Parts: sequence; structure tokens; C-alpha cells
Amino acid sequence: MTARRLRLGIDTGGTFTDVVVLDEATGALTTTKTPSTPADHSAAFLAGAEKGLAAAGAAWLGVASVFHGTTVATNALIQADVSAEGRGDHGVTSRSQTDATTGWRVGVGPEGGGRAGVTGLGFLTTAGFRHLLEIGRQSVPDGYGNSYFWVKPDRIVPLHLVREVPERLDANGVVLRPLDEEAAVAQARWFRDHGVAAVGVCLLHAYANPAHELRVRDLFADEYPECAVSISSDVLREYREYERSVTTLVDAFVKPSVARYVERLAAHLAERAGEGVPFFVMKSNGGVTSADQVARKPITTVLSGPAAGALGAAAVTHAAGFDDVVTLDGGGTSTDVAVIRSGAPSLTTEATVGRFPAKVPMIDIVTVGAGGGSIAWVSPEGTLKVGPRSAGADPGPMCYGRGGTEPTLTDAALVLGRIPGHLLAGEIPLDHDAARSGIAALAGELGLSPEACAEGILEIWAWNQANAIRQVTVRRGIDVRDLALCTFGGSGPLQAARLLDVLGIAAAVVPPDPGNLCAFGLLTVDVRIDDVRTFVARHAELDLLALADVYGELEGEAASTLASEGFDVADQRFLRSADLRYDGQAFEVRVELPGGPIDDDWATDVLRRFHDEHERLYGYCYRDRPHHGVEWVNVRLAGVGPLEAPAIAPVATGTGKVATSGVRPVFFDGSWHDTPVVWRGDLGSGDEVRGPAIVEEYGSTLPVPPGARVVVDRLGALVVRRWTR
Repeated sequence: MTARRLRLGIDTGGTFTDVVVLDEATGALTTTKTPSTPADHSAAFLAGAEKGLAAAGAAWLGVASVFHGTTVATNALIQADVSAEGRGDHGVTSRSQTDATTGWRVGVGPEGGGRAGVTGLGFLTTAGFRHLLEIGRQSVPDGYGNSYFWVKPDRIVPLHLVREVPERLDANGVVLRPLDEEAAVAQARWFRDHGVAAVGVCLLHAYANPAHELRVRDLFADEYPECAVSISSDVLREYREYERSVTTLVDAFVKPSVARYVERLAAHLAERAGEGVPFFVMKSNGGVTSADQVARKPITTVLSGPAAGALGAAAVTHAAGFDDVVTLDGGGTSTDVAVIRSGAPSLTTEATVGRFPAKVPMIDIVTVGAGGGSIAWVSPEGTLKVGPRSAGADPGPMCYGRGGTEPTLTDAALVLGRIPGHLLAGEIPLDHDAARSGIAALAGELGLSPEACAEGILEIWAWNQANAIRQVTVRRGIDVRDLALCTFGGSGPLQAARLLDVLGIAAAVVPPDPGNLCAFGLLTVDVRIDDVRTFVARHAELDLLALADVYGELEGEAASTLASEGFDVADQRFLRSADLRYDGQAFEVRVELPGGPIDDDWATDVLRRFHDEHERLYGYCYRDRPHHGVEWVNVRLAGVGPLEAPAIAPVATGTGKVATSGVRPVFFDGSWHDTPVVWRGDLGSGDEVRGPAIVEEYGSTLPVPPGARVVVDRLGALVVRRWTR
């Protein structure tokens, strides 16, 4: 039998599926891409795997492990993200659509008060709390100048699919009213009779005592085994009922589709590669876990692909000597940005996916609808707009020749000569005439020339990307000028040089194979298990023994899961953190905690770390004001099973004489330039390219405008800077 030595990374995006094959024996990397198949993402997964293995001269029997970044959970949520006006932030335009993955209808329930809901999803809560989703939180979007003042979050479940069960716990988990098991069974029958395929269960104070929720799950399993049930004490064991409820409902909503998807892929892999080949799925927290674990808790994958990109960027930029970076992952549908400090991306538990809060640990990523397939259009006011609607992979931009009828960013880049007349080194030919006709029609509406219109489209794109970058930097108290920019993805490098000017950044880094960095990132991460417990206590009165017991329980559960993933006890690592706040604050600060015994010295160190982190985030702290007490809210633990990351090999030293593969007219700064074209594979360490120029490669293109220059570093990364004569 062929020795198993190949590690396969496959990332599914909205437009392309990216593949990396790593030969663990030699360190050789093979990369490729294939169009995504939105109707069934497993088709592109398998097609990409076959293509990657063929390019590596290998077969399925040589595959030792498979790592996957998936958008199935995200896509299911996008389908549910329908506002009361019938249009969501992701371009869902109809008031009722069928999700091709889940088969459910997205629409407005008869008792939903005009709010959108998912008719295949139900909610079970404690008697007396049926309107928990209506109470929700109040917010003021877009500041106080908004035309409406108090805005309630839209609901994910229509009111008529919310059911109650008699039971009650207090905030410490003490039973005040036992669970009415007959009522729970009756509710299971009700959901079954009404065709509800998934149910989220969130009982009051279950974070303190999960016994009632666990019993409800068992009763549902007996009475209605076909129902996908998520309980809040499994999904998010911390307080704040609204966020815990919605996070649990999101998990329940995506569970059927994610479970079917990973089970189908696991079966395909077993059929092709044989039984027992490890299959890992990327999670939003920057780690991977087995497909079985993902099927049990699918909400952990809602930012699966973008998280892999941020981790891949962190690995590449660290090797290139840049540890403080803002990443820009430009795909066909969207652009994702994140911040890397000291070589690691920032984590958050305060994220939302669409309009739904998802309080699970995830890399702090901001996404905007600005990718290569984003559609350019004219607003009713007569102004040029770009996105968030996307042509996606099917039909795609007009230049794809697959029936697209609206001009996109890719069409604009082609008209201006910024990209070649094909993608993927000729695999996908582009129709220049179709792109120009679409841009010309749009330009006619605006009274512009086609070139001015196309350049305006790219300029709006750059500012949309810049605004997303400011959300993760300036709004977090970070000076973006202190960071380098790392651009990757198929469309990410297209505006790299322009963003240097817009943001005042000194340098941009384009990693090797930028179009496949998310797939590469899948191979750089560890297995990671995150868990949380609410533990409310004043620091001055902290019960260290009780705290140690909680961490001991969390470590035991993480150790058991890691052992089931194949990690020996000696290899397992545990990372502690906690959410702390000053008395009177409404929200907490995440603090990384030291290891070792939990004693008085440990507690003093934690207090110092909290003051330091609060000051870093907000510019002040109460370190010298002991009357400002500190309160513990949640304790967190990450269990890590280390995997060996591939080494990034240096490239050969360049000759200093850059060869060109041709010359073509490219529109820069308002005029056409005869521009040399350079194939990236011909560049070596130390080589320099000065604009105007175009650097092309298999999965991406880097335009170098006049006044910019590119230097190749020792690992093959392209470092873009401005220069003057």
C-alpha cells in the first residue's frame, strides 16, 4: 500500500474552492482552484481534491489527513437573514426563499409581528418567557442621527413556533420548580406535528445547572428522534438570556445542513481514501476539530474560511518579519479583514453573523460585500454603488460568459487591463467585449467614459475595503499606520497599492500563492476546543478553591475531547482566560490568565493583567483606585492539540534582471500606460519591480501603479511600498 504522506487543505468560498496539497515527507506544496458549486458544495470539494492530487502526481491512497474550511453554516444563516423590508444585508432580496441546502422556507410567521423568521426552526423556553426574543436588546444603529431611535433585533423564530415548558432554576442553579416532563414530551409532539425540523432549547439559568436541559434533550430523543435539538448549556454556558437563546437557535438552525454535509463528505472520503483518514473542519476560533465534533456544535464554523485565511496570513507575515498586520482577504463575494498583533489574530465573543449575535469564540473579522463578483449599480439618486450583491460563481461576472447581465468589479478590472484576459493561468477565459459592454452601459447612465466608470468602481471598492479595515483598527483604538497590510485571496492584491495611499500604511505584503492562502492556513493550525462557564464573583471575595474546581472541570472535559481526537495527555495544552469588569460596567474585558496553581499570587497577577488590558483597550484603568472593585463574570478555557505546521521555504535568490512575459495597455491614474507584465514565478529573492507593471500568477494578480515598487523577500512574499525618484 502507498505510504500515506499527503495533507490536503480545501477551502470553499463563494466563487472558488481553493486546494493545497502538502507532501509531509518533502515539504512540497501544490496549489490549485476550481469553481465553487453553490447548489452542492461537496461537488466542488471533491472536484478540487481530485484536481489537486492530480497536479501533485498523487492518488487518494496517499492522503494522510484532510482539513476543510466550509461556508455551509454561513450560507444557511445568510438565507435566514431577511429583514422586515424583505432584504437582508447579504443581498437576499425576496421575502420568502427556499434554502437549497436545508430545504426550509425563510419568511414571516403569522404571529411574527412583521418580523422575519425561519419556519423550520422552533424555540423551547421556560414558562413565562415566551417573548424573550421580543424583549431582546435595544440598540441605536448608525448612531443617534438614525431616523428611527429604538430598534429591536429581528427574530430568528416566529412567535407561533415558540413553546414553553414549566420549570424554574434560580441564578445559582437551585431548582425552584421541577421540570414538567409530561409537558416537555407534549411540546416534542407539537413540534413534530407542525413539521419543525430543529429546536433550540434555552431554559432560564441553565448555564448554572444544565440538568433540566439535558433531560429535555433526552425526552425529545425518545419522542421525536428526527428533530435536531441544541441546548444552551452545550452551546453557550454563560449568562445573558437573549444572547444565549439566539446563539443556541443559530446552532440548531444550521445543525441539520452542517451535519448532512460533513457526514456526506466523510462518506466520500472513506470511499476514496479509505476508512480512518482524519477529517478536520476549521472553526471560527482559529483551530480545527473533527467532523464529528462540528456536527454536534456547528455554530463554531460560522467563520470557518475567513478564520483560516487570518491564520495563514499570520504564519506568512511572521515568517516575513511582520508581526503587527491588518489582513485583507478579497474573494469573489466578499472581503474579510482582521488584525494580527504579535503574530496572532484577535479573538472576540461579541460577534454577529448577519443580524444574529453569535457569542462563541471567533477571530475578530469584519466582512463587507466587496469581492470580485460584487455588482456595480446606479442608486435611485443617480450615484455609483458597488455591492453588496454579488454575481458569485453562477452566473458570475459578465466576462465569465455564463449569463451574467450586470457589471462587476472583475469586469471593471478587465476593462482597465488590471487583470489578464483569463483566470487561473488560462483555465477560465474572460470575455473582454462582454465586460466592456456592461461597463459602457453603466457609464452611459452616469455620463462617464467606460474607463472613468471602471476606475470609479475600483475606487469605491478600495474605500469600502479601507472602511472595513478602519472598523477593526481605528474603532478598536489601533493606529492603522502602525501596521503592515497583508492582502490575499483572488481579488485581494488588486488594490493593495491604492490602500497604502488611502490608509497611510507603509507596506503591503502579498504572500506566495495569495489566492490559496485560506487553504494553506488550514494546514497551519492546531486542534482547539473552547468552553466557558459563568462565574460571577467579586475579586476581593474570590473563592480560589471554587474557581480551581471550575477550571478543573473545564480541563477535564477538554482533555477527554482531545483524547478522543487522538492526542496523548503529554501533548495536550490548556489556555485559561476570563471575562472581568469594574463594578458597574455592563460589558467585560477578556484577560489571558497565567497557568500554574490558583493561589493568592496567581490572583494578584490576574488583577494586574486586567488593569493592563483595560488600559490598552480604553486608555484608562483604576489600578490606583481600590474602591473601584473588580468583578469576575465568565471563566474560559481552550484545550489545544498541537499539529505540525508546514515550513515556509525560502525562494532562490533573484538575478536582479526581471524578465517580462509581455506588455499590455493598462489604465492607471486617468490614462493608458504600456505596461510590462511579469510572471511571479520568474521572480527571486531581492528582485524589484517598479510601476507601472503587472505581476501575474496562477490564482491572483498584483497591479503596480506608477509610483509604487515591489521587492521580493527571502520567502517569496511581495512587499509593496511607495517610492519617489
